Amino acid sequence: MRSPSYPVMPVRGLRSLVVLALAAGLATAAPAARAEPGNGDATTVTAAAKPYMGWSSWSMQSSKYPGLNPHGDYSYLTEANVLKQTDALATKLKKYGYEYVNIDAGWWRNYAWTPEFDEYGRQKADPVRFPSGMKSVADHIHSKGLKAGIYLPVGLEKEAYGEGKVPIWNAEGCTTADIVYDDLRTTNGWDSAYKIDFSDPCAQKYIDSQVRMFADWGYDFLKLDGVGPGSFKSGDNYDNVADVAAWQKAISATGRPIHLELSWSLDIGHADDWKRHSNGWRVDTDVECYCNTLVSWENSVDDRWDDTPAWTRHAGPGGWNDLDSLDVGNGEMDGLTKAERQSYATLWAIAKSPLYTGDDVTKLDSYGLSLLTNREVIAVNQGDAPPARPVTPSDPQQVWAAENYDGSYTVALFNLADRPASVTADWSTLGFTGRASVRDLWNHENLGTHRNGITQALPAHGSRLFKVTPRGDALTWTGIEAESSANTLGGNASVADCAACSDGHKVGNLYTGSKLTINNVVVDKSGTYQIKVAYVSGDARSADVSANGGGATRHKFPSTGDWSTVNSVYVPVTLKAGSNTITFDSGSGYAPDIDRIDVPKSS
Repeated sequence: MRSPSYPVMPVRGLRSLVVLALAAGLATAAPAARAEPGNGDATTVTAAAKPYMGWSSWSMQSSKYPGLNPHGDYSYLTEANVLKQTDALATKLKKYGYEYVNIDAGWWRNYAWTPEFDEYGRQKADPVRFPSGMKSVADHIHSKGLKAGIYLPVGLEKEAYGEGKVPIWNAEGCTTADIVYDDLRTTNGWDSAYKIDFSDPCAQKYIDSQVRMFADWGYDFLKLDGVGPGSFKSGDNYDNVADVAAWQKAISATGRPIHLELSWSLDIGHADDWKRHSNGWRVDTDVECYCNTLVSWENSVDDRWDDTPAWTRHAGPGGWNDLDSLDVGNGEMDGLTKAERQSYATLWAIAKSPLYTGDDVTKLDSYGLSLLTNREVIAVNQGDAPPARPVTPSDPQQVWAAENYDGSYTVALFNLADRPASVTADWSTLGFTGRASVRDLWNHENLGTHRNGITQALPAHGSRLFKVTPRGDALTWTGIEAESSANTLGGNASVADCAACSDGHKVGNLYTGSKLTINNVVVDKSGTYQIKVAYVSGDARSADVSANGGGATRHKFPSTGDWSTVNSVYVPVTLKAGSNTITFDSGSGYAPDIDRIDVPKSS
């Protein structure tokens, strides 16, 4: 979120910039049991069995679209507008599973972004924006059979400090001076708050008082914003793990199931902390473009295809990877083509991100309504199967897939290029060969039986989403370890230990012209084979892949999240009958570490 009273940062992921002044956004909570109670720190988190669905105010607050913010930046957020969106959500989207109405940054600040606090240093509703108060708004939301969400920045807001003399509610003898460090070090993504010192028991009392207030108002969801490590910040001042644990503990103590959502661009190195203490975490920057539309393809909808894969393994019942608002319902105001809107919705669905739109629900166009209410696509997002992941490299044409519990697969094809292109889902990347029946989920259409794969011509930034049910046979594979003494290493390439790798080793140091050549790759007949490449890469890296000294194709391998996790993708390689070589060349850059390859017995 972005704040008018703070220095302007690059607006990608700046929801938090409103909160620069605001320090920002609240969401709703509803997760699954994460930690066992009993040690005083870990208490039971409510269960978010599925990604939540709903609406959030921030996209319209942040936009420069004509008429959305008539009283200046971020002025869209008012009681009247929240109630209007609540009524529209109840009428148009509730029956499809959308249930949260989330009030984002600014509810306690006036149009000039000046905050209001009560006598205990807790945020207080701005009387112009919310003349009836926050409890009244929650009551209206509940009257429609929906759930209410609210937002806060992490830390003690500077304006609430009051020279350290402000008493803490229900904590005799405690003041704001007791809950922060003596040097008033700052924290959160905007440095708009003082860092809370949880070594003093008064600090937990302050968090308890805020959560008690929200529970008494009837809120079901809290978005805690500017959380670090993350939010473009690192270092001790910006380590808010203790804050998140304190919020989760306070929520548990109320007995009210409040969903705790964290924002933004959280550090994946602390994924276990986010999973233990919250129900969801933003894995990326703000999706809003802070421009004259709600979003744009380049800022930063398209980033999610690169940034999501590393997080995929961390999502599941209890906590989900949050890709931010899904703004596909308002046509021109969204700022996207129809193809882009569908691809945006497809990725959110298969990644099992929470589905909360930031659109004006009162003005959904027919195409946008069809995207937001497609029951087959919603079922992918809300079902029991794991999130999809890329099964091909992160090239302009990509295939993502997830195996469903009935043996079928959810398969998405994406063309992320700026011009039309064909994309093929090869059944061997799903582990089988032969025939499969295919259903088009967006169009509710059975496409019949396809042998060995399906190819689709897609527009720029276009996509298709299928359910694929195998009718053929499982493939058999021949595995070859990268570190095998039969292989050839060139340049800086070397064998290294790797606890997560299949045989305890990998080949690394593939940079500036270094190569790994895997020898004696034997196949019975010539053809193009989808080679499964198991690799380790803490960031996205590329390699030139070639066979038998022929022309190389450069592929980008998605990040595995860290340097101790192995993932795999399938790379097409044309082989001759008999013995072959396959080479991974770093070129002038850095390539991923290679664990092994698996070669299918048939092409």
